[in-house]
Amino acid sequence: MKFFKEFRKQEVLVLLYRIFLAYVFYQIARLLFWYFNKELIKVDSVSDYFNLAFHGTAFDTTAILYVNALFILLSIIPIVINTKKGYQKVLFWLYFITNGIAYAMNFGDFIYYKFAQARLTSTALDVAKHESNVGKVFMVSVGQHPFVLIWFIVLMAVWVFLYKRVKITERKPVQLIPYFIWSVLTLCVTAVLVVGGIRGDFKHSTRPINLVDANRFVTNPIQGNVVLNSTFSFFRTLGTNNFKEVHFVDEKYIDDNIQPYKIYDRKVENRPNIVIFIVESFGREYSGAFNKDKNIKDYVSYTPFIDSLAGQSLIFPNTFANGRQSIHGMSSVLAGIPSLTDAFTSSPYSNQKIQSIVSVCNELGYDTSFYHGAPNGSMGFLGFGNILGFKHYFGKTEYNNDADFDGMWAIWDEPFLQYFAKNVGKKQPFMTTVFTASSHHPFKIPEKYNGKFKKGKIEMHEPIQYTDYAIKKYFETAKKEPWFNNTIFVFTGDHTNQIYYPEYEKPMNRFAVPLIFYSPNPAYQLKGVNPEVAQQIDIYPTLADLIGYDKKIRSWGRSLVSDKKYPAIIVNSDGSSEQFIIGNYIYRFDGKEIGGVYDKSDLGLENNLLNTLKSPEVESGKLMAKAWYQDYMNRVINRKLN
Repeated sequence: MKFFKEFRKQEVLVLLYRIFLAYVFYQIARLLFWYFNKELIKVDSVSDYFNLAFHGTAFDTTAILYVNALFILLSIIPIVINTKKGYQKVLFWLYFITNGIAYAMNFGDFIYYKFAQARLTSTALDVAKHESNVGKVFMVSVGQHPFVLIWFIVLMAVWVFLYKRVKITERKPVQLIPYFIWSVLTLCVTAVLVVGGIRGDFKHSTRPINLVDANRFVTNPIQGNVVLNSTFSFFRTLGTNNFKEVHFVDEKYIDDNIQPYKIYDRKVENRPNIVIFIVESFGREYSGAFNKDKNIKDYVSYTPFIDSLAGQSLIFPNTFANGRQSIHGMSSVLAGIPSLTDAFTSSPYSNQKIQSIVSVCNELGYDTSFYHGAPNGSMGFLGFGNILGFKHYFGKTEYNNDADFDGMWAIWDEPFLQYFAKNVGKKQPFMTTVFTASSHHPFKIPEKYNGKFKKGKIEMHEPIQYTDYAIKKYFETAKKEPWFNNTIFVFTGDHTNQIYYPEYEKPMNRFAVPLIFYSPNPAYQLKGVNPEVAQQIDIYPTLADLIGYDKKIRSWGRSLVSDKKYPAIIVNSDGSSEQFIIGNYIYRFDGKEIGGVYDKSDLGLENNLLNTLKSPEVESGKLMAKAWYQDYMNRVINRKLN
């Protein structure tokens, strides 16, 4: 029994109490933040507010654990003097200095939000370092809003009072070996809980939560600012913001050469439905229809149905993704926003009004929906979908049958696509997007199909066949629906995955995805093979053109079916440099200087022509790349994506 007496129960319980206090005061700060900004952030009822506050707990957890990591460690580290008054006084000051600074960020946002229309992020440091009057601005702000400071002082005083109400009684451990054993076990358990809390989830398959995830729980994207707290938004964006305004050319050059706004004038009487398939990890390598002229030795296709569909469609065998992750594919395909070195969707600027194929269709009276068979909110899709304005979201929750769950990511593609086929079209016209899930690590297929598909050369080959089969079964069902004949279908991949053929190991081909436009309605003339370079961000303007949207479109892509020849500027990033295909050359750009120029056929980026080729076309291409980058940064940072 003496062994268990060294468990340090008192210290653990007091630590939990002190961390609990942080949760309480973060919720008070959330309420005050909303109260000070209630004119800007509409909350319909008390229950709606409590729903936002409840979901904010995950973001509070991350913030609190960021701030208190050292305090937690020092509270339970086995150094036998933990309970002494002097040591507890050190912990007291550490606790309130760190928490006081972090808590103050939230109170600063009571005022700052009115101007920024977004929670505090690390970009504030970039703004502040260029200002010499930060202290004056602070004092003036406090003078104009004295109650913010008063509330902060009062609440900190109450926090200190409550902290001191529960004290630790000094006690010296008697048996050191049990004391150290229990301490180490407690430290291990605490470390796991802290890591999971900071990530926002204990699942290995989920990325750490970020700002866009706050929009998973709201009906209006603006309400995401209530779900967040300023400490979280600040720490989560530290060291990740490469978004900086630059100036290389004047605005006239951008208007004349980049042409970020497009106008199309197609006349459409009976607007078509739109179905967009973003197929998980669908690299162009896997599909024979896109490799007929690639001269790849012993090539094998793993998408027989997609190949047959491509023969009845308009396809682009030289299409590139604009990002590296699934959420990048969503922003690129639907909103025409590529991801550069840092992803827009995880940036401090993601929560803003964005013109997209979703907003365009909403404006034209379409019923808009997004389908993804993973747990709702996975991959950030629900949050970003709410920002874009989808009217409906259907995920694993709405599917409501865990028997079809793959055990890792989502509902298997075949049953989920059957659900998708039967659930859309209740109101027309409609625009819907489905993001498939099965063609992904751990590269499994349903047990009932074991042996049905060839294993192929890499793990990816079997599940991509399963997804292809699921799409085939989807079409068999969809063809029976009354909406089918007046529908335009789009197929692309979010990004690539495992590579087998050396051709696709080339740096540019690591972004090689297929692009298909198909419609059973011949009126849309979606037939043939177009060898021009294309990209995901071309999908949005192409669809806006096809449905007859005749207002200005904010897009760096262009319609692939229009006679109007807007500039074709292909862009993506490998995480360190931006890559452009402009005219006959590929350009690599680090945000400051062009570091490489390659022939367009040099997809391996093997022969840098930067210092040997000085033609007018190359010089123009360099300037175009810089101008594009300038316009992108300007629009993202200054919230001009509408």
